[in-house]
Amino acid sequence: MSALVFLAPGFEEIEGITVIDVLRRAEIETVVAGLTPGPITAARQTKHLADVLLSEVDPAREFEIVVLPGGAEGAKHLAESRLVREWLERQRQRGQWVAAICAAPTALLAHGWLQPEHKLVSHPTVQAQFSADQMQPDKRVVVDGKLITSLAAGSAMEFAYEIVRQLRGAEAVSKVNQGVHAVV
Repeated sequence: MSALVFLAPGFEEIEGITVIDVLRRAEIETVVAGLTPGPITAARQTKHLADVLLSEVDPAREFEIVVLPGGAEGAKHLAESRLVREWLERQRQRGQWVAAICAAPTALLAHGWLQPEHKLVSHPTVQAQFSADQMQPDKRVVVDGKLITSLAAGSAMEFAYEIVRQLRGAEAVSKVNQGVHAVV
């Protein structure tokens, strides 16, 4: 199992770091790819180092999932990235998972990745960008086909656990939770 997590300037710390932490606890190889070189300044002005630049990730490499953390500025950078678009298209062609939280589903929309029938949830401030038929505003995490979306920073642990559940099963979530004791 492997995951590719994108870190863009302005990403929401809780959404990015929680997912990285939980996936690694679940023994899912997690590659953190920065859109820019050097320390990446997140939404709350904390600085983070990616494992690799996204431009250096081998396009032939397959990942079971790519993850897009949100944050308004981070989502904007994801939406503007040609490399993110290419990875999303690869995931679709390979029948692999995509996960986006908070404002990050807007990057899926910008890249033309979302289908009209996709059900999803996003941060309330960007929900109007999606059709009423797509939006599931009463949910915190939505799984639709090979797409996982989540509400916001407050649902980051649920989002991360759902990724683990889809990739490794409920037992893996239970095992991770023995160490973190989240409410599941």
